[in-house]
Amino acid sequence: MPATQSAAASAAGSAEIPSREQEQELALTDAWWRAANYLAVGMIYLRDNPLLAEPLRPEHIKNRLLGHWGSSPGQAFIWAHANRVIRHHDLDMIYLSGPGHGAPGVLAPSYLDGSYSEIYPDKSQDAVGMGRFFKQFSFPGHIGSHCTPETPGSIHEGGELGYVLSHACGAVFDNPDLIALACVGDGEAETGPLATSWHINKFLNPVHDGAVLPVLHLNGYKIANPTLLARIPRDELASLLRGYGWDPLFVEGHEPAAMHRAMAAAMDTAIGRILQVRAEARASGEAVRPAWPLIVLRSPKGWTGPAELNGQKLEGFWRSHQVPLPNPRHDPAQLQQLESWLKSYRPWELFDANGRLLPELQVLSPVGNRRMGSNPHANGGLLRRKLHLPPSAAYAVAVPAPGQVEHENTAPLGALLRDAIGRNPNSLRVFGPDETASNRLQAIYEVSKKVWMEDFLPEDLGGSELAREGRVVEMLSEHTLVGMMEGYLLTGRYGFFHTYEAFAHVIASMFNQHAKWLESCIHHAPWRAPIGPWNCLISSTVWRQDHNGFTHQDPGFIDLAGNKSGEVVRVYLPADANSLLAVAEHALVETNVCNIIVSDKQNHLQYLTLEQAQAHVAKGIGLWSWASNDHIGHEPDEPDVVMACAGDIPTKETLAAVEILRREIPRLRIRVLNVVKLFALTDPSEHPHGLSNRDFDTLFTTNRPVIFNFHGYPWLIHRLTYRRTNHANFHVRGYKEKGNINTPLELAMNNQIDRFNLVIDVIDRVPGLGSRAAHVKERMKEAILANRAYAHEHGMDAPEITDWRWSAPSTAPQETGV
Repeated sequence: MPATQSAAASAAGSAEIPSREQEQELALTDAWWRAANYLAVGMIYLRDNPLLAEPLRPEHIKNRLLGHWGSSPGQAFIWAHANRVIRHHDLDMIYLSGPGHGAPGVLAPSYLDGSYSEIYPDKSQDAVGMGRFFKQFSFPGHIGSHCTPETPGSIHEGGELGYVLSHACGAVFDNPDLIALACVGDGEAETGPLATSWHINKFLNPVHDGAVLPVLHLNGYKIANPTLLARIPRDELASLLRGYGWDPLFVEGHEPAAMHRAMAAAMDTAIGRILQVRAEARASGEAVRPAWPLIVLRSPKGWTGPAELNGQKLEGFWRSHQVPLPNPRHDPAQLQQLESWLKSYRPWELFDANGRLLPELQVLSPVGNRRMGSNPHANGGLLRRKLHLPPSAAYAVAVPAPGQVEHENTAPLGALLRDAIGRNPNSLRVFGPDETASNRLQAIYEVSKKVWMEDFLPEDLGGSELAREGRVVEMLSEHTLVGMMEGYLLTGRYGFFHTYEAFAHVIASMFNQHAKWLESCIHHAPWRAPIGPWNCLISSTVWRQDHNGFTHQDPGFIDLAGNKSGEVVRVYLPADANSLLAVAEHALVETNVCNIIVSDKQNHLQYLTLEQAQAHVAKGIGLWSWASNDHIGHEPDEPDVVMACAGDIPTKETLAAVEILRREIPRLRIRVLNVVKLFALTDPSEHPHGLSNRDFDTLFTTNRPVIFNFHGYPWLIHRLTYRRTNHANFHVRGYKEKGNINTPLELAMNNQIDRFNLVIDVIDRVPGLGSRAAHVKERMKEAILANRAYAHEHGMDAPEITDWRWSAPSTAPQETGV
């Protein structure tokens, strides 16, 4: 419907003519909305004279005008009508701003309902507080122009578009009374993550979960282009939304009185439908996916703003996206136009002489925690309860001696998660893209299935593990899954995401945004209570992707962690199952952090008992004395070479190399170090896991060669250790983009992390070896050729490789070094 047409008949299609009382209420709602719009404009432009007590002068205008007006009036409009239904039905509701750059449309309502002033008392409900509220917006040393963590009521910044529906879905999981009102920007609706997230309705169980009420806000334009969904025919848009399983209600137009009537009717219809679905499902106990309501709000971009500037259209066009009047400080005509714009809201009808909202408008906001700016779900740490974990000992792998038995590394973690879900049935969920069983976490299915609100086929009973009620959420959209998990965490619960390593990059920017959110909470919004950890298990790792090939070989996700603040990011590289269990003990309960855990799912050699693994994880870097021979009784420990490793396959290949060296060059003194906390390598001033320089030098020495066999790209280790004393002697092996359909050993040899190349590295790097170990070096070269030929002939590694076990003696020789 064109924006010039009335909205009165566009909402539910069955709205009755409002009564006099309803018309009065809508007139007051319009006044409240005008107050919000006035505040939004003031935030963008004013640093003084907040109530226009005197004529507007250039010095009242900010020097730099930053912010986004375009979607702000539409968002404030949505908020105003949400207040109405919250009051009428005593609803538990939060608001999520998909177009989060329209923060003035969210900040203003939270100021009007008093939430903002309660958290920031200097932004008081008077002229002085309003002036401070205006000046701080997009101003150095104060708040940004998005719905940042400093924004009361926000759990979604909206700086990166695409996640508002998935965040809303996660928020209402296991929150049966909560409604998440999610504003979807029409630019945001063009993103891939948003397109997949329309499917959240296939995972919401109306018996136990809350509801998401999307409002697709079509204001027609992005920064400088029209939006697709605003330009396609109305019937086509309705068909699209119905095809996704939603029941759309249309509110379309520009004239405020008609739009208020239409929006009120649409909200009443939508909330009535949600409450009806909720009541029927809970009365019957039968969970059936309904056609949940959805509101399409079509209003002009920059609604109620200036119509034009210098003959160019503003309202209803992309030029109103950010700052419609760009230079009122230096252009008298624009200054006058800004003043007229502000006065068009008639602030003297909205605020008293002291700058306080009039009482008849104050009562339009809900009270207490029913205010969307004060709802505790939007400060989820307040609601978070301790996660109850079972003792890890019940899942420990028996390790009679290091490197003798094999076990799937992730399987015991699956059993631990199974029982953790049993102990925390309403506060822990597992998310993954169709890979729970593939990543060997299928023990979870013994207590909880995959949630599935669609039809069941008879063959699904044969192992599909589907159920109406399930703690496992699977779909082939990492974006949607991680968004769900983040919404779950931000509202006070716990989540665990797992994925194949090469495709963790799909959610790299989401990890980045969540880490930034946490850091901002710590430093700029300490009133936010700590939330549960963002956990990501990276499995099906690079070194065991010999069957999928080159496209599935990319260990670079952990590189991203090195770019984030050490306060909020952890990276773990457990080498065996018990070390993974010990990591989980920390990772599942630490608050306000992002944990990246790298552990392959296949059978691997096991090295440590659970008790040893717990001590190892506590230290971060372990000196494995049982594999070393540099300890020579009462004499100082002086290794000739340090063999360090991080990750399961690099650890195995390092130990195999050590065994060869101890057999072939028995006088060589070797120290073996294993790194489980990656950031233990960096300076403690950069990360809380960092070892002190003294401890680091004690382990890695100050002058001996260090051959470091690493799971990921080798330059990350150099980044982390460049400030360490012995960095010049670090020689790092890791993945170098050399892969295809290889056997495990061939892939390792291609990238020179294998045992034979490591032995050659030691011979080349240890002073005094060189030609004295020429025969050993030549045998290593021949072994590389022989094993490559065997793989190409037989399609697998030789038995002496696949069946290798640690067999070097644990006693240290008494000879002097080389």
